[in-house]
Amino acid sequence: MINREMIRLKVVQLTYSFYQNEGKSLDVAEKELNFSMSKAYELYLYLLSLLVEIQKYAARRNEQRLAREQRSGAVSNNSTDQILAGNKLLLLLRSNKALNEYIENQKAAWDEEENLVKRLYSDFIDSDIFGLYVDKADFSFAADRELIRKFYKTYICDNEDIDSMLEDHSLYWNDDKEIIDSFVLKTIKRFTEESNEEMPLLPEFSSDDDRRFAQDLFHATLTRDAELRGFIRDNTRNWAEILTFPTIPLNVTFNEYLDIAKVYSTPKSASYINGMLDGIVKNLHEQGILNKTR
Repeated sequence: MINREMIRLKVVQLTYSFYQNEGKSLDVAEKELNFSMSKAYELYLYLLSLLVEIQKYAARRNEQRLAREQRSGAVSNNSTDQILAGNKLLLLLRSNKALNEYIENQKAAWDEEENLVKRLYSDFIDSDIFGLYVDKADFSFAADRELIRKFYKTYICDNEDIDSMLEDHSLYWNDDKEIIDSFVLKTIKRFTEESNEEMPLLPEFSSDDDRRFAQDLFHATLTRDAELRGFIRDNTRNWAEILTFPTIPLNVTFNEYLDIAKVYSTPKSASYINGMLDGIVKNLHEQGILNKTR
């Protein structure tokens, strides 16, 4: 799940932190990188578990409705709560063994955020998205899955209340959420009508190569500092990737870090950094230090 885009972002963040905190050892810094990546994966599971909490909330409301109807003798079919409680994708998530293991052991539980869950639920059932779904009366697995995908994309992505709550739980999570949201949406799309409780979620890393890439890039960034300062001044230390990984094309490295510069600096910084790096790469080619082409 943790891809190279996220790895590069974390290396930039933690390199900056390393040089802002004098006296921090390389060993401590590398442990912080590992912790930061484990927190990113925890956020992925935490946001998936929010969908389970929505289903549980719908089920509780539906049980209360049925109890009221039993007392009064009135009967209603296909209530909003019943529809969401029976959503096929949500039920699959609720039964998923890997997600249940996380929910049972997690420290931050969504039942502690009851007001937020209620607001999300209320906004969604009053939305045009949900209204159109009900009007179509298509309760197939594909329709149920698409409903939850739209719910997540519309009400959980770019939600300031959720962002604020996540920041209270972990300083790492706000910077990670946009990328993690894309992984949650990808996970939703992976479930099919044939899926069961054994359905695997995304692994923490896509491959062992990506795990090693994270360690090697961060280690090279810090240990080659004196060398890199000769090429890149002050806070532009994160270009160790150019010299350390011969198989990664220059344009891939350039584009990834220019995107990061746009987030963490001014709008014009990316153009400045791009021009500076072109000059550095040209000099490295002339000196025979670098053989890669852009």
